Amino acid sequence: MANQQQMIGLNAGIRYRVPDQNEYTQTDVKRIMHVDECKLLARYNRWMNRRLYDVCSRLPDEERKKDRKAFFGSIHGTLNHLLLGDRVWLGRFVNKPFQVESLAQELYSDFDQLREERSLTDAQIIQWAEGLSDTVLNGDLTYTSIVNPVERTQKMAVAVIHFFNHQTHHRGQLTTLLSQRGLDYGVTDLIWMPEADI
Repeated sequence: MANQQQMIGLNAGIRYRVPDQNEYTQTDVKRIMHVDECKLLARYNRWMNRRLYDVCSRLPDEERKKDRKAFFGSIHGTLNHLLLGDRVWLGRFVNKPFQVESLAQELYSDFDQLREERSLTDAQIIQWAEGLSDTVLNGDLTYTSIVNPVERTQKMAVAVIHFFNHQTHHRGQLTTLLSQRGLDYGVTDLIWMPEADI
């Protein structure tokens, strides 16, 4: 019979098992992210970006670029920052730094070009994730910050989690801006990603 720790959540209609502490190996304790999770999140990133760019394409350019008082101003500014952030972090991960002047720097003013570059970068993120190893993921990453240009070292897994979390954070801002325009972007939950993309 399962102990109380193993049956946490049962009263809420949820059934899952929490391993006893002695079931963890030293590797499990240290490892906070696995390569398969990176691969899944890379595919989710591409799926969501394709869907949101499809929705954004319904707006005229002046609507996409209108200042909506969002963190990066407009819909276009938010899309631009998402691409810039991804290129900065991907550059760090593959040791090919992507140089920018600021986090708000406009990479492409033309929406179609921004969309094409987004697609190319998403393919590069998937390629990077497919080639990632748990050894690299469990190592350290040293890079120079843009906000405060000093060298930093942190766990690679933490940087990768930030990378994917950053995408979701700003896509959340984007979906709010689209909702305010009356545009339906559909379901955003990872669990609804089509099996073909999973």
